[in-house]
Amino acid sequence: MTGGVMDRLPGEAGAAPVAAAAEAEADEEADPPAADLPTPQVSERRDPHPTRMQMPQGNPLLLSYTLQELLARDTVQVELIPEKKGLFLKHVEYEVSSQRFKSSVYRRYNDFVVFHEMLLQKFPYRMVPALPPKRVLGADREFIEARRRALRRFINLVARHPPFSEDVALRLFLSFSGPDVQNKLKESAQCVGDEFLNCKLAPRAKDFLPADIQTQFAVSRELIRNVYNSFHKLRDRAERIASRAIDNAADLLIFGKELSALGSDTTPLPSWASLNSSTWGSLKQALKGLSVEFALLADKAAQQGKQEENDVVEKLNLFLDLLQSYKDLCERHEKGVLHKHQRALHKYSLMKRQMMSAAVQSREPDSVEQLESRIVEENAIQTMELRSYFSLYCLHQEMQLVHVYLPLTSHILGAFVNSQIQGHKEMSKVWNDLKPKLSFLFAGPNSSLTPPRSPRDGVSPH
Repeated sequence: MTGGVMDRLPGEAGAAPVAAAAEAEADEEADPPAADLPTPQVSERRDPHPTRMQMPQGNPLLLSYTLQELLARDTVQVELIPEKKGLFLKHVEYEVSSQRFKSSVYRRYNDFVVFHEMLLQKFPYRMVPALPPKRVLGADREFIEARRRALRRFINLVARHPPFSEDVALRLFLSFSGPDVQNKLKESAQCVGDEFLNCKLAPRAKDFLPADIQTQFAVSRELIRNVYNSFHKLRDRAERIASRAIDNAADLLIFGKELSALGSDTTPLPSWASLNSSTWGSLKQALKGLSVEFALLADKAAQQGKQEENDVVEKLNLFLDLLQSYKDLCERHEKGVLHKHQRALHKYSLMKRQMMSAAVQSREPDSVEQLESRIVEENAIQTMELRSYFSLYCLHQEMQLVHVYLPLTSHILGAFVNSQIQGHKEMSKVWNDLKPKLSFLFAGPNSSLTPPRSPRDGVSPH
């Protein structure tokens, strides 16, 4: 999926201009508005942009992607590049690197904000992931690192989303190295319109929807709400497990250092206490050597915690971000499209009653202005209705994308299990290497003490 067609942007091969006013723009690569195109039968439609999201044969509502195909679209890294002016950190830059575009650019948080706004403007009926919050006053490095991770999740979800991945805005954001990417993004969205205006199937979206689409929408929304709540709890527990591993690493390191400090103590031992025995000296020497193993144990525990943060917690956060974007989309559908549609219907109903009342009183034919006003209102109602169906069309497809990501659950669980197995295996080896050294703590010239037996050694005979 990453080669060939996927490496080209819409408009680089046989793209038609959007309108006469947009022909001078070198980076105008969106489809022509639906109003400028004829409406042939489905079998006659030919996509002038072969790099657009390809629909399977049959019902274009149905998608046929796998998780591996989506993940293979791109992998984007977001690394922190702090810039200091004087003694304080003034602002933060990020190095954003894309495998697909083989690019590396520098972006500020505000660049992400403008890019996010452009996505919402062009794709109001799609899952646009939310951005992390802006920097608060006195933000520490922990906040900055958490935001970097959130920005990385955001841009990867966008780069792998079928319609977003083929939009000119994504390529600009990931590869444009000019001085003002924000203006470039805004220019690319001028005179283009949103997806409804550019999708040839938008006026006929209703024809592809199942008869019980409203019921399916309600059931899907409830399902996503339940799945989100469960995964949120899983993420919280995974965070605690990873945090405990890191805390355990810190405790082991301090434990080893204290043993080393005890073994390095140079305070002289009174002769009346030692009774000419070298036990204390031998103990100190043995304790001093144990710090190496405890440092190694701490390193293994820290590695396990970090691995679980990256492979388990971050993937859970990625999936939660996706689920949240679907919940946000449902909110936009209900509070935006449906609300505007109902409001327009109500307004038109009031206007129609007023016009009928005026016609009865005057008994005169409608004026030209009244007819024009009625036509405008009816067109607005029709457009709102078409947008409402197209919104449901997109919601149906976005729900399919959520289901495509569900196998990520097995990847997450596999990473968690492997991390636990590998971590315990490596730490067990260090503990076993440490055990023989304990004999020096109990051995001495005049000592008959032996180290305690482990449960595996069985019970000593009496």
